[in-house]
This record gives sequence, structure tokens and C-alpha cells, in this order.
Amino acid sequence: MNPKNFILLLLPLFLLSFSEGNAQENLMYPKNEFRAVWIATVVNIDWPKSGADPVEKQKADYLEILDTYKKLNYNAVIVQIRSVGDAFYPSKLAPWSKYLTGKEGQAPNPYFDPLEWMITQAHNRGFEFHAWLNPYRATMDLKTEALSPEHDYFKHPEWMIKYGGKYYYNPALPEVQTHLIAVVDEVVRNYDIDAIHFDDYFYPYKITGENFNDTESFKKYGNGMKLDDWRRLNVNNFVKYTSYSIKSIKPWVQFGISPFGVWRNKSVDPKGSDTQSGQTNYDDLFADPMEWMEHSWVDYILPQLYWSLDHRTASYSKLIKWWSENSKNTAVYIGNGSYKVNADSDKRWNNPSEIPNQIDVTRSYKNINGNAFFSAKSFVNKNKAVTKLLMENQYKYPALPNVVPNSRKTVIDIPTVCSTTNNENSCTYTLNYPLESKVRYVMVYGAKNNSKIDVNDPSQIIDKIAFTEKKDAINIVIKNNLLDPNYNYAISFVDFYGNESEATLLNTTSQTNIIQSPSNNENRQ
Repeated sequence: MNPKNFILLLLPLFLLSFSEGNAQENLMYPKNEFRAVWIATVVNIDWPKSGADPVEKQKADYLEILDTYKKLNYNAVIVQIRSVGDAFYPSKLAPWSKYLTGKEGQAPNPYFDPLEWMITQAHNRGFEFHAWLNPYRATMDLKTEALSPEHDYFKHPEWMIKYGGKYYYNPALPEVQTHLIAVVDEVVRNYDIDAIHFDDYFYPYKITGENFNDTESFKKYGNGMKLDDWRRLNVNNFVKYTSYSIKSIKPWVQFGISPFGVWRNKSVDPKGSDTQSGQTNYDDLFADPMEWMEHSWVDYILPQLYWSLDHRTASYSKLIKWWSENSKNTAVYIGNGSYKVNADSDKRWNNPSEIPNQIDVTRSYKNINGNAFFSAKSFVNKNKAVTKLLMENQYKYPALPNVVPNSRKTVIDIPTVCSTTNNENSCTYTLNYPLESKVRYVMVYGAKNNSKIDVNDPSQIIDKIAFTEKKDAINIVIKNNLLDPNYNYAISFVDFYGNESEATLLNTTSQTNIIQSPSNNENRQ
């Protein structure tokens, strides 16, 4: 488009207050919805494809994942940055991961900080970045000769328990808990992340005939408790103090956990789900999501429901209903097993509509506000029949992630345009610098001249621009291919908690109104 044909006039700015009840909830196209994908690095599941790959190839492969999910209108990535006592970032507490460089303890060459780079690239594409850590797993095998001398296996052998062909940190030791919280703190302090994320690996999944040998710790610290209750207390204390630590450093950084999908079976506990799961959170992993939610130690819970809708022993339909009825004090999202598409003994996964149907079921529960998918490689140049359905239906339009629970507030700063500059390829708007709010993004909305701009309508989202400048004014660049002379445009700020400001009408040749009302999902505080 020729910029001369799009004359941007600086008219008085229209700032309208939010009004109650203007927007109806649209389950098909929600404005706010968590849409995440796990990017697994352990044993190079998703990325990097090999620790031996050159840095430039690794970067290109990561960007391919981001760009794939950007086109699918996802808005969050959950990236594994610590899987086995290692790190995908320069750390004083752990060696470089062999899954990144091919050899544990070896830095990238040419040197760069992969985590800082990954976060920047994700934010530039409008994604939240959830830093995923496996706290308790120390190794994937018993080949200790391949470990760095800086690995905790050598520095603190008294912390380790051998089990199932791996080594684990002993969750009972106070010094282990202190160390693992320090690992989390290092990431929260040093990086501009949106969340810390733990998955389902707490005490390891039980193996028939093998004992997790924490007998000495139990004798020392058990204090007369039953073994199972004591183990759950160890996990609960770790979750609690991790939460407190994160919020004391950066209160906007979320803490999320994606537990195994079954809390307890109803056959064991009448409060449990109508399932016949061989292992459960409470009884086998000694993880109690109900306790975490009761005390608001997590911002979101993301149970892994990696079964088909009508699975015989653990159906998605039954489990999502159970989690909906038993969740409180936190955001609730659902984990979906996209890795099973066309690759599972349950032939329901051969139906391209299985994942879209699961999303539809998720949206039927008002207190469940999104999904995450394991794992990234499932939709990168694969399973295109599924992605086509998502792009045409459930994920046709973008969506913003939800506000951090218990953090909904008014964004005082509102965008004010100071000047406008056109060139051949783009239009640059110079905005006032927000002084009262910590801004993460600038949202751009557009509607045809004869339509009202409705900031609650996701079909009107034009762009989501990462806020990076720290000067007295901000420059927002909108590419000309996103601009249309027959449209009106508006912009808003989104803060670090996910709250959105009132919108400002940009430039127009005719007056228009902006429909603004509170975000959907008001059940989430």
C-alpha cells in the first residue's frame, strides 16, 4: 500500500471509559484465552533437534516453532530450561545442558545467552514465556561419567537418591529445598519471564518392586508422621516457599504447575474422579494440587489430560468436569496430548477433530480458561488436517492470555500519540511513555470505517507489539501491509499482569466509537 494514500490525521484522541455489559461472551472466539505449547528440551524432544547443531541452526529451529504457533494464534510458550540438574542459561548453580551444546558444562559457541534470546524472540511475537523447570530430576540415566564436575551429583552426592535408572534430588532435605528455590530465584531475578512452570515430576512415578530409598531422611525428619503424609508435606512446603519467593522478587511472575491428570480415583476416595488410573498425584507422586489451590500457592493449575474424550479408564470428558468442579482460588487450564495425534493405540486420536473437540469441551466450562499442548513438534509441519481445523475454527482469531489471578486492576496509563511518521514500508507512532504502569505490549485494533472498533472482538486484533523502549517516548511501528485506508485503528497498553488499558483511537477521517467493556472470564479475579 502506498503510504501517501493513507493520510494519518492527528485528530483529538477519543478515550472512552469501560462500560459494563456491552460485550457478550463468545465461546467460539474468546478474547482472553490461554493457548500454550510445551517446548521440551530434555533428550532433544522438540528443541534443539541436536546439541551438536550449530547455534545458527538451533536459532532457526526455535524461530520455526514460534512462527508456526504464531500463525496458529497461540499466545504462550512453556520452554524447558532445566531438566536434569542442568541449565539452558549461564548459571552459578548448574552446568550448561548437554542437550544444548552436546556436552554438559560446555557453553554455546559462539557464546550467547540462549534464555535471554528465547525470551526476547517470544515476546517479539506476542507470546508469554513460561520458564519450565524440573526441580527434582537430577539425571536421565546412570552414566555419571558424562556429567560435568559442576553437577550437583558430584558437588552434593548426599542429596541424591538412585531410582529407576536415574538420580533424583531428595525432596525431604531442607538443604535441597533451599538450593532448588535458589535455582528458581536466579531465573526470576535475571530474566524477563512471565512465569515459572513445574510439570508432573515430583516424587518419581512408582516402579513395581523398587523402593525410593528415603528411609534415613524419614527417620530424621518424619516427626511421627505416616510416610505418605510426610512425603506430601515435603512437596507442599517446596511449592509454598517457591511461590512466596517468586512473588517477593517479581509479583507479576506467575507460578504454574501442570500435574498428572488424576488427583485420586473415586474407588480410593469418594472425592476423586471416576477413573481407573494406575497411578495418581496424591497416592503415588505425593503431589496434592488440591492443597496448592486451597492456599493459593499457584497462579494456575494445568492438569495433563492426555487422553481422548471417551477414553475407557480416564476420559477427557469426565476428568475436565472433575477439575472444573474441584478447582478454586486459581486459574485453570487443561493440558492436551497433541503428541498422540495419529500416533497412539487409541484410534480416536486418528480423528482430526479430536483436539478441536477437546477445545470445544474446555470452553464449555466457564472456570476453565484455556489449553496447553504437548508438545511443540506435533504441529510443526505435521498433522496438518488438525491445524487446518484449528485455524479455520477454534483458533481462527488471536486471543490475549488471561490476567494474572488476583491481579485485575485498572491500567492508569492510556496511549497518547505525540507524532506520526510515514515511510514506504511502515507508519511510526510516537507515544507517551507510561509512567504509572509496567507495560508489556501495545495492542493494535482495526475496523472498517462504517464499523465500531470493539476491543472485545478478537477478529479486530491487528497486531500485538512488544514494548521494549525505556526512553521518554515510545515508537510503535506498524507495517503498511497491516494498515488499510478504509479502516479505523485504536491502540491500548497491556501491563505485565495482563491488564489492558482503555483504547485510544489512532487516526481516522471520520469519527467512530470504541466499544470497551471489562474482559471476559470475570470469574477469574
